[in-house]
Amino acid sequence: MDKTFCIKTRIIRCSKKLILIFILLNIISACNKNDKEVHILFVGDILLSRNVNKEIEKTKISPWVHLDSLFHSVNLVVGNLEGAVGQSENNYNISEKSPIFAIDNDRINLLKQAGFSALSIENNHSFDLDSIGKENTFNALIKNGITPISYGNSPQFITINNIIISIIAINTVKDRNNTQIKLPSVEISQKIRLAKALSNYVIIKIHWGSELLEWPNKEQRYYADWLTKQGVDLIIGSHPHVIQQAELVNGKPVFFSLGNHLFDQKYKPTKKGLIVDIIFKDGKVFCKGLITETTNNSYYPKVVRKIDFNFKQFDYNISKFKVDNYTLTPTSFPELNNCRISLNATGNNNKWETKPMPITSISVCNINSKEHLFMLKSYYSSLDKEISLRPYVYKLEETGLNAKWRGSALAWPLIDAKIYKSDSCYLFALHRGDSFLSLNKNDSNIHIATYKWNGFGFNIVKDSLLQKKCEYLFELN
Repeated sequence: MDKTFCIKTRIIRCSKKLILIFILLNIISACNKNDKEVHILFVGDILLSRNVNKEIEKTKISPWVHLDSLFHSVNLVVGNLEGAVGQSENNYNISEKSPIFAIDNDRINLLKQAGFSALSIENNHSFDLDSIGKENTFNALIKNGITPISYGNSPQFITINNIIISIIAINTVKDRNNTQIKLPSVEISQKIRLAKALSNYVIIKIHWGSELLEWPNKEQRYYADWLTKQGVDLIIGSHPHVIQQAELVNGKPVFFSLGNHLFDQKYKPTKKGLIVDIIFKDGKVFCKGLITETTNNSYYPKVVRKIDFNFKQFDYNISKFKVDNYTLTPTSFPELNNCRISLNATGNNNKWETKPMPITSISVCNINSKEHLFMLKSYYSSLDKEISLRPYVYKLEETGLNAKWRGSALAWPLIDAKIYKSDSCYLFALHRGDSFLSLNKNDSNIHIATYKWNGFGFNIVKDSLLQKKCEYLFELN
């Protein structure tokens, strides 16, 4: 009996081990599958004020009760938050006809519980409670573990399963501060250039178009054409409060408007929303969609059907930014009005990380047949007594960045600069029309100039052929 018992015990133990091994193999398999796939959801306009807030108070239920399992099954959920955290009586522009969307600070936690990872705060209601309201919104999102994406801190870099996503937030609709972004824009071109250099996929989250118009207007089409030609991979639009049909523009998917995700408008088309489902898998990007609706007695969205855009699968950039055998990856620091990035370097059996820097542009330059790092950074200088672009050249070493040329002034105040890749290191620069001796930021004139590396810095050179290339590079011809 004892022998039989021992044999049975060993069989049971072996069976348990086999089961445990089977479970572990399944877990490893699932992890490997997740490593190969990145799943992102984009939703439309989100309101947490007015009648939506009343429904939350009445039901004591999350507005995302019907979407909880969906949102928590993906890697990233991104939306557009309309309004500002604070009390409406503190608003400085109360006489404005546009409604004020004041958000109770306690409502922000509902966004985190629902599964939101990042939210754009660039829209015509961002300044409903003046600058302090936008700052309060930013801080409330940070406190709740949600990444706030503003124009000032764009691009924001988000790394998921070794894929680096960059998101740039833009508002082209006048807000209460009477500000808006107009395209084309050198500044946005720089943001896209930085995003393309340091990420695998560039996304624009843009507030644009005409309210309640069910098709894109001329401005949206013009902006979509320009943005995709700059190298943007995906455009996600909001503001019309109704769904506008998605299209391919220059081969890139453009979702002109996702409509309302959580809103209290009663016009029938405003009760529908589009969730854009982006999947990165096996080196390809797939676009799918889900249509949501709200019932007549509720503002809470429910998925009612799937939608196929009939888009092909898209390739995306799988490479990383490399300089002299070092791979550099970015880490964003979410500050309301600053785009500060640290660079994480791996290579040559070394690892190091830079301090956060206000980087505007980054590229590789060749000096004496050795790759160096060229950057534009925004810093204050006593030369012009303003925060402006300064050019830097770095050599990458075992301990970090070694500045070979640190922010020295060129011939005139700088608007933009790009490395022209050739056997020699040339710098093409776009300058303001004023000078360091007679500063005038309102001078509408511009200068373009070509510089060549001389071993210690950049000297201006006169060459008609290079001048033409410079004009072409800045689209001045």
